[in-house]
Amino acid sequence: MITLLAAGGGTLEVLLSKFNVNWLWFGFQLINFIVVIIVLKKFAFGPIMAMLEQRSKRIAEGEEKLKRIETQLADSEEQTAAALDKANNDAKRLIEEAKESAATLSEEKTQEAIAKAQDILVKAQANAKAERDQMVTELKSDFGKLVAATTASVTGKVLTDDDNKRINQEALASVEG
Repeated sequence: MITLLAAGGGTLEVLLSKFNVNWLWFGFQLINFIVVIIVLKKFAFGPIMAMLEQRSKRIAEGEEKLKRIETQLADSEEQTAAALDKANNDAKRLIEEAKESAATLSEEKTQEAIAKAQDILVKAQANAKAERDQMVTELKSDFGKLVAATTASVTGKVLTDDDNKRINQEALASVEG
C-alpha cells in the first residue's frame, strides 16, 4: 500500500474507483452520521445521564437520612439511659431520705416512704420505657417508609402494600439484628 501511495495520485484514484467511492454519497453519509450523533446526544444520552444523576442523588439523600435516623436512635437511647440513671439516682436519694427519717418515725411511716420511693421509681422507669418505645416505634416507622421510598425510586416501580410490608420487615430485621 505504501508503494501505491508513493506512486502518486493516479494510483489513489484507481484504488478509490475500485472500491466505488463516490465523494458526493460519502459527504451525505458523513453529514447524516453527524446529525444522528447530535440528535442522540441531545435527546437520548443527555436525558438518560440526567436521570441517572438524579437517581444517584436520591440514593445519596436516602443514605444520609438513614444515617441521621441511626444517629437520632442512638441519641434517644442515650437520653433514655440518662433519664433512667437520673430516675434511679432520684429513687436512691428518696430511699436514703426515707431511711434517715425512718430512724425518727415509726415503722409504719418508714414503710410508706419506701413504698412511695419505689412507686416513683416504677413510674419513672415505666415513663422512660414508654417514651423510649414510642421513639423507637416512630423511628422504625420512618425508617421503613424511607427504605420503601428509596426502593421504589431506585427500582422505578410502584410498590404494592405487600411489597411495602415485606421491605419494612426486612429493613427492621436488619436494623434490629
